[in-house]
Amino acid sequence: MTTKPITFNVHLVSDSTGETLSAIMRSCVAQFENVEALEHTYYLIRSEQRLQRVLDELRVTPGLVMFTIAEEKLRASLERECRLLGVPYVSVLDQPLKAFSRYLGLEMSHKVGAQREMTEEYFRRIEALNFAMAHDDGQNTDDYDEADVILLGVSRTSKTPTSIYLGQRGVKVANLPLVPGASLPPIFARLTKPLVVGLTINLDRLVQIRANRLSSLAETRQT
Repeated sequence: MTTKPITFNVHLVSDSTGETLSAIMRSCVAQFENVEALEHTYYLIRSEQRLQRVLDELRVTPGLVMFTIAEEKLRASLERECRLLGVPYVSVLDQPLKAFSRYLGLEMSHKVGAQREMTEEYFRRIEALNFAMAHDDGQNTDDYDEADVILLGVSRTSKTPTSIYLGQRGVKVANLPLVPGASLPPIFARLTKPLVVGLTINLDRLVQIRANRLSSLAETRQT
C-alpha cells in the first residue's frame, strides 16, 4: 500500500527571480522521502506593497519561509511577521555570505539582485515574469496572442508555480482556470502562436490539496 506523502507549505520570497531559492529548496526536499512541498513563490519583492501580498498569503497558508532579500527594512518586516505567526524562516544566503566576508575581509554590499547582470537575457526573463504575473488566473485574456504558452487546468493544478518557473527562463506564460459550465474566452478561437497545454492531476491528490487549503482557512465544509 502506497503511503500518502507528507505535504507542507514552503514560501519562497526573493527580491530577484527566485531561481536560487527554488534550486536550494528542491535540493533540500530531495533529501527526505515521501514528502512533497507545496511551493508558494514570490519574486521581485522590492517594496512594502509587494511584501504585504506575501504576508497576506502567509497568514492564510502558513509554512516554512525561505528568502533572499537584501533590503534590511523589508527583511525585518518579513521576519517580524514570521515570528508573530510562529512559522520557521531562513535567509538561505546568510551563512555563505558571512563565510565569504570573513575569508575575504570585506563587507557585503547588500545590493539587490547583485548576481544578475543587466544583460538582454536578464531583461527578457524579467519581462516574462511580469507577463506571468499580469496573466495569472485568467487575467487580461485579450492579449493572450502575445504568450508563448497558455496553461489550462482546474484549481490547484499548479498553474501559477509552473507559469513562474517558465517565466524565470524567459517563457511568456498565461494561465486560465477551467471552471465547470464556463466557456473559454473568445480569443481562443483565433489564437495561432501560443502552445496551449492542459494540466492534469490525480483526483485523490486534488481532493487532498483542496482539503488542506480549506483546513488552513479554518473552514469545515466538505471538499
